[in-house]
Amino acid sequence: MQKEYVTQEMDNYIHILCDEYTQHNQIDPKVYGKYPVKRGLRNSDGTGVMAGVTQICNVHGYVLDEGEKFPVEGHLTFRGIDINDLINGCQADNRYGYEETAWLLMFGTLPTPEQLKKFNELLAHYRELPEDFADDMIIKAPSPNIMNKLARSVLALYSYDANPDDTSLSNVLRQCIELIARTPSIITAAYQVRRRAYERKSMYFHSPKPEFSTAQNILRTLRSDKTFTEEEAHLLDLCLILHAEHGGGNNSTFTTRVLTSSGTDTYSAIAAAVGSLKGPKHGGANLKVMEMLNFMKEEISDPENENEVREYLQKILAKEAGDRSGLIYGMGHAVYTLSDPRSVILKKNITRLAAGTELEADVRLLSTVERITPNLMAEVKGLDPNTICSNVDLYSGLVYRLLRIPAEVYTPLFATARMAGWCAHRLEELKTGGKIMRPAYKAINSRSRLYVPLSDR
Repeated sequence: MQKEYVTQEMDNYIHILCDEYTQHNQIDPKVYGKYPVKRGLRNSDGTGVMAGVTQICNVHGYVLDEGEKFPVEGHLTFRGIDINDLINGCQADNRYGYEETAWLLMFGTLPTPEQLKKFNELLAHYRELPEDFADDMIIKAPSPNIMNKLARSVLALYSYDANPDDTSLSNVLRQCIELIARTPSIITAAYQVRRRAYERKSMYFHSPKPEFSTAQNILRTLRSDKTFTEEEAHLLDLCLILHAEHGGGNNSTFTTRVLTSSGTDTYSAIAAAVGSLKGPKHGGANLKVMEMLNFMKEEISDPENENEVREYLQKILAKEAGDRSGLIYGMGHAVYTLSDPRSVILKKNITRLAAGTELEADVRLLSTVERITPNLMAEVKGLDPNTICSNVDLYSGLVYRLLRIPAEVYTPLFATARMAGWCAHRLEELKTGGKIMRPAYKAINSRSRLYVPLSDR
């Protein structure tokens, strides 16, 4: 009882401290217009502040003509190769493409058959976690959120590395390949432990098969019976390719480059990127889309009625429905305007594969959201409807649901895929950056305050 009383007292004092903080830490939003501050590192026209150059990826969603921004269909290229061509090339040969994509992103060329074979063998070699790692870092300290467990595990790998701080090309490249290989093993183990600790369900630890692709091994180690169809594995592989990279300016990749510019170790840089991706405005958005979808199905009497859907979306924007954030998750992007090529590809696949299943109605509902939102945002917020399109998160959650992947693993799968992109950018920053990133913040506090001795306060 005494302990509960003390805990309540501490909680009450925290609330007092919140009031104290709020009283002395207000910044009038108008101040941002007074100084040339680029909030979110965005220019006034919505374009990103130029922070560097890269050869890895191009995210193209608009054109600038004499300072004016014009919407165009979105294009995504990895090392100059269109994402559609990359995917179509793998599918034409009925091959798994994530490993080829990782090679392309890191090394800058498409691998030869022999190079791809050797690379796959290297990934297979590193998929097994270090001895006792799962026991010490995952089983003994379960986490309700697998992204936090992934970040902790990435940091912990530092202790299992004989040469963790060496930033030479050969050492960082070895670390990167190990991380690409081991991330799937970490997230599936963390999920199994979470099942036991928080759901009181059985956990299953299946060893990865060296001859399997990344996608195949993920499904094998997630499922209790280790079984999956080739169609399922190829669909997951498609998701991994689409999520593997998205330019140097996205929040988590920029985080990687910022930390890399300081000269820190690989594990610190990548763990920070994982923390960034967890956020609901970044990689966590796929979970928020599914949460929004569930709200809509529960609170709209007829999800097939477009007028009802529109009214509900209006309530979301007014912060009267959903999670009260005012955000329609899965809609809008910092770069894409008319379309996000990743969303187009996922929608095409989920529409085909969900036909005749219980998810078909969910696809129709999200498609209605996609259709209504641009004009609704124009009416409510005065935005150009031609600059608002669905992004990759609108349909990725449904794809994972179709694959019977637990919701807790959605964002960790995003991290698994993006590991290749993060590593490519770390390597590029190490080789070509050369300067620590250090933007400026305008100090607006009073400069004339005097120190008051404690006895006089």
